[in-house]
Amino acid sequence: MNTVLPLLDAPPATLQLPDSAREGLTRTPFGLYVHVPFCATRCGYCDFNTYTSDELGPGANRAEYAGTAVAELRRAAETLGSDLPTVSTVFVGGGTPTLLPAEDLAAVLAAVRELFPVADDVEVTTEANPESVTPASLAALRAAGFTRLSLGMQSAAEHVLAVLDRRHTPGRAAEAAREARAAGFEHVNLDLIYGTPGETDADWAASIDAVLAAPVDHVSAYALIVEDGTRLARRIGRGELPMPDDDVLADRYVQADTALRAAGFDWYEVSNWSRGDAARCRHNELYWANANWWGVGPGAHSHVGGVRWWNVKHPAAYAQRLAAGELPVADAEVLEPADRALETVMLGLRLRDGLPLAALSDAGRLRAADAVVRGLLDPAAHTAGRAVLTDRGRLLADAVVRDLTD
Repeated sequence: MNTVLPLLDAPPATLQLPDSAREGLTRTPFGLYVHVPFCATRCGYCDFNTYTSDELGPGANRAEYAGTAVAELRRAAETLGSDLPTVSTVFVGGGTPTLLPAEDLAAVLAAVRELFPVADDVEVTTEANPESVTPASLAALRAAGFTRLSLGMQSAAEHVLAVLDRRHTPGRAAEAAREARAAGFEHVNLDLIYGTPGETDADWAASIDAVLAAPVDHVSAYALIVEDGTRLARRIGRGELPMPDDDVLADRYVQADTALRAAGFDWYEVSNWSRGDAARCRHNELYWANANWWGVGPGAHSHVGGVRWWNVKHPAAYAQRLAAGELPVADAEVLEPADRALETVMLGLRLRDGLPLAALSDAGRLRAADAVVRGLLDPAAHTAGRAVLTDRGRLLADAVVRDLTD
């Protein structure tokens, strides 16, 4: 069972990282995640920690947010102290980060470089909605040091975008990708969602075709998940829309994988494909490898050396904590070795390279042998001592993970 990490009660609140967490800190890949919690509108399927109002209390509006995020970066550097690791990746997510002016995002990145050692080949990503960027803003972001853009396309079908409450027109995502390439971005990703109620086989084929016609070297494709409390869940609950069908989701996945692989994209994680290793999202790989990262922003999660913590969720409370000289941490825990081992298995099994069979428990290794018989794990890899999903295993990845970790 995980243990609660003690925090100092009185300001200035300080996260007390145990010596065990600091061991190897400078030798372990380290990234920074910056959460921007603002959206123009809330998409009907989204349950992320995002807000549509421009005024959320003192210090919590868009105009002041970059300064607030920089304040947490300063506290992060102070907390890590002499053990400052080299930043290998920076990922600005949301929300819609590009609702902030490009100069605000540039200021956050400049603060990272001021406060932390940064790798020469640092990967710097921002997420964006297609309608929230322009050639001028993309050029400014690239000049500031952003190297990778991840655009939320979701679909090329207008009626599918309407069900998802997406605001951009069908062709805008590919156009934004072209603008990003023209601005000099090294890597461009398009995000797709499949299985939306009302989406047809032809709609999905058109979405894939639109992605393949765009100048991108990375594609993410996720099955639609109906999250409790969302507008989409309420519409389905009222019978206005059907629940996504598991068989249809599987067919959509196979359709995407076949088309992407034929076009030169290889899968490296169950939901992610890239044109070569250089195009992989290194920041996400850092998560999947259970490495270290500091999450900046309201509701952001962090992990350093087996210690996990998360910030207060509301932007106003987040800003108030930092204005008072405190870290905005809501709670923290120390992961027990068994929990860390379990997470390593859960994450590693989703990767193309899989993981060593030695990482599994005795029961897990027996189930892995059975999974080979059932066509879910690759037999050659199993003989070589690794658990690697087959194409069929990817369709049932969550079930395989549960089976090998129970």
